[in-house]
Amino acid sequence: MDHHEPAPATSTVTRARALWTELAGFQVEFASPAGVVVAPGSLLCPPGWAGVVRIGDTAVVTAPDARGAEAMRDAAGKLSCEELVDPARLRETLSGTAPVVDVLGPAALCYLERGRDAFVPAPHERVANDDSAPAALLATVGAADADESGLAEITSPAFLLRDGGDVVAAAGYVAWPRSVAHMCVLVAPHRRRRGLARLVASAAVSHALDAGLLPQWRARPYASRRVAAGLGFRELGAQLSVRM
Repeated sequence: MDHHEPAPATSTVTRARALWTELAGFQVEFASPAGVVVAPGSLLCPPGWAGVVRIGDTAVVTAPDARGAEAMRDAAGKLSCEELVDPARLRETLSGTAPVVDVLGPAALCYLERGRDAFVPAPHERVANDDSAPAALLATVGAADADESGLAEITSPAFLLRDGGDVVAAAGYVAWPRSVAHMCVLVAPHRRRRGLARLVASAAVSHALDAGLLPQWRARPYASRRVAAGLGFRELGAQLSVRM
């Protein structure tokens, strides 16, 4: 009787690269120097911008047109993949060919590699994603905080923490391609820096793991990155968008 070793699980880095390759909207491979393509419909960045995503020691770049791709390809030949997601280094390198007029990011890209059995969610309340409770919390913050949280876009149930009758923290996730769960978390401004983000996010992460999804945490503020690390997420790369 033949005995076969089970096939190795796809690594988190490989899964993350497959996700961002698909979001690029055009066939491109993570490489060093970074792979650069013209992809006007890329989801790596806003329309008309160039997007850079680094995972590990390789990266991909999408540009809105041939001129932008030429400029980014030249930059990729001069900078390491890590430097490509450094706004100051990229801006300096592009200054002579395609000056940068606006920047978004960089945002850290973090993924959970912890096994399901090791993850225990905190107590929480669960409601449908179209329930009025998450909307009530969103109404307490400004547009920038609401957009950063992504809470209005979740496709999972919403997981809540209340103080009396008021929702003070909520989390959920958006189902992305390649079985990725993009985590979304928001805490009321007057209740921040008290550990509530980690508590409520643990419930959303647990739900994603039960569904067989790979949790992804995209964070710009240091506080958000710290919450992700506390939950066991590992920072594998970064995302940067530039408008030339």
